[in-house]
Amino acid sequence: MPTAIAQAGNSLLNPVNHALIMIDHQSQMAFATKSIDPVQLRNNVALVAKAAKEFQVPAILTTVAEKSFSGPIFNEIKDVFPNQAPIDRSSMNTWEDPRIADRVNAIGKDKIVLAGLWTSVCIVGPALSALDQGFEVYVITDASGDISDEAHERAVARMIQAGARPITSLQYLLELQRDWARGETYDQTVATAIANGGGYGLGLIYAKTMFNAAEGH
Repeated sequence: MPTAIAQAGNSLLNPVNHALIMIDHQSQMAFATKSIDPVQLRNNVALVAKAAKEFQVPAILTTVAEKSFSGPIFNEIKDVFPNQAPIDRSSMNTWEDPRIADRVNAIGKDKIVLAGLWTSVCIVGPALSALDQGFEVYVITDASGDISDEAHERAVARMIQAGARPITSLQYLLELQRDWARGETYDQTVATAIANGGGYGLGLIYAKTMFNAAEGH
């Protein structure tokens, strides 16, 4: 019989065990994205970027044909990482660009978290490639999108069948925080949740305004 131990499982994300790759969050790609409302997409992308910045997760930003076709990376990412220039590619599969491989190897994490447009191309390619090479892959499905619900859902199903783990943007933030007693990141986690956490953020505003509530500390 197994023994319960009060510690996190190895498959959970924490600030030091993974790298985040944000792929092709660009206007041209967003124009045709129909599986998620663009306002919600931008909100979720901002949440993910802020979470990575807050917890000092190594983040790789990448675009495709930025100058000639697809346009700049979302301001929601650029504003969080103002001094980090995205790696601009020609390849649809981010993983095939040697500069990305070099960056991943320099970071040295065996867990890779992906988010981007479109799910069926820009995320499936690196997800399957990374899995084939022995990495653990997580996909933030609501910070990604595709030209139809069908395209997005089939892409996510294909990645799950290959071993990828789907998560959401708010889940990503809260999994990194994990314990409300972690005071060094508490205030920023709450601020990010209030700004970009939808109904959960509204609940935080209400609780803190009406009776100065605090989670667990």
